[in-house]
Amino acid sequence: MHTLFIDGKWTDSQDGLAPLAVINPATGEAFDQITSGGSRDIDRAVAAARAALDGPWGRMTATERGRVMQKMASIILERADTLTALEARDTGKPLAQARADIVSTARYFEFFGSAADKVHGQIIPYLSGYNVSVVREPYGVTGHILPWNYPAQMFGRTLAPALAMGNATVLKPSEDACLSSLALVEIAAEAGLPPGAINLVTGLGETAGAALTAHRDVNYLTFTGSPEVGAMVQRAAAENHVKCVLELGGKSPQIIFDDADLDLALPVIGRAITQNAGQTCSAGSRLMIQRGVYDAFIERVAERFSALRAGTPEMDLDCGPLINATQLKRVSGFIDRARAAGVPLLAQGTIAPGTPAAGYFVAPALFGPVDRQHELACDEVFGPVLSAIPFDDEADAIRLANATEYGLVAAIWSRDGSRQARVAKRMHCGQVFINCYGAGGGVELPFGGVKKSGHGREKGFLALEEVSVLKTIVQFHGE
Repeated sequence: MHTLFIDGKWTDSQDGLAPLAVINPATGEAFDQITSGGSRDIDRAVAAARAALDGPWGRMTATERGRVMQKMASIILERADTLTALEARDTGKPLAQARADIVSTARYFEFFGSAADKVHGQIIPYLSGYNVSVVREPYGVTGHILPWNYPAQMFGRTLAPALAMGNATVLKPSEDACLSSLALVEIAAEAGLPPGAINLVTGLGETAGAALTAHRDVNYLTFTGSPEVGAMVQRAAAENHVKCVLELGGKSPQIIFDDADLDLALPVIGRAITQNAGQTCSAGSRLMIQRGVYDAFIERVAERFSALRAGTPEMDLDCGPLINATQLKRVSGFIDRARAAGVPLLAQGTIAPGTPAAGYFVAPALFGPVDRQHELACDEVFGPVLSAIPFDDEADAIRLANATEYGLVAAIWSRDGSRQARVAKRMHCGQVFINCYGAGGGVELPFGGVKKSGHGREKGFLALEEVSVLKTIVQFHGE
């Protein structure tokens, strides 16, 4: 059984909670156990992080922090095969997708490690006889609650900028997928990260997660997950006046105008909804097509969808399983309700022969045309379900794209540069892609949402600003 990582050591829980089973989504069977930590374990982890700030970690220069993080990146890449297999088994991802996640994790530590000593302050001209400087400092102890859909990537995405700025961290990964996080904290220690700089407590959200979000000695929180839980995190943070960055989901549109390069768009559209079996906050789940090309293009999309296959990680197909039985029931419910309501099912992929019957698999599905008020057009399915919706003109496309509670990502497919600029400017979301989608993961690209998709930004240099606080220093030296 995997234990907790606190103050640089593996340690048993002090809360006495029953261990949690680790389930293989491809088989539905348990293959390991993790410790279920609670409030006393969170107390220990936060205390270890606070002590690290007063110890070797807090005394490290930015350059030294960066070197440790870049060494972490090197070790991650050296062990990519092992980490890939671990991530694929834990999450059910096809091997190619799991490997891409591990490579991206290394890139986070490489990027932010390289940036650690490049965060500069400012000198402000002020009154005669004064020197005024503005510097960035770490918040202190930062809490990180990770989701199950991209556990390795999210480890890098949230922890790397926090560490680069000198924060000491407490991590609560998802109980549904945390094995890569357990392996990565060992790599961090091997790379030279001092004890207490990273602390990891596994457990349930209602125990370990709730204790972390409500802890009085945590100075900053980051959470990725559902809007409902995000609201709970934000309320808990508000009690202690703690800043939090939330990334909470999306219903992202792919807008296909009648002048688009359809050959370029076609394969991207498929990958944007089938990657990680659609369990991606930024999944392109709404396919909006201008009426003049709708019939011809949707026929091509349907043909492509019919060829999609779901299978085990080792099969390395288009989709793996969903993460758990609850998620399978949720996604299947969307599909069943849509079919019962008469929404046309234009195409559906297949589950590959030899796939375990007890695995959490669902075949990718394409529906269309979907009524604009239907739940498939408005709600986040979080599965490989694509909703096709026709639109009339540019103004109609903008209204439709912005008509959900979410605002994370949008894509514009058009050859008209002026249209690209006009529509991008009017999208209510955090990222807009033009004639592309996702841009290869985009470690360098600031990422986050508006509306129900959350607030704050991760990735890119701006992430360093999110996990640090400004201090203005005014010195009177006389005339």
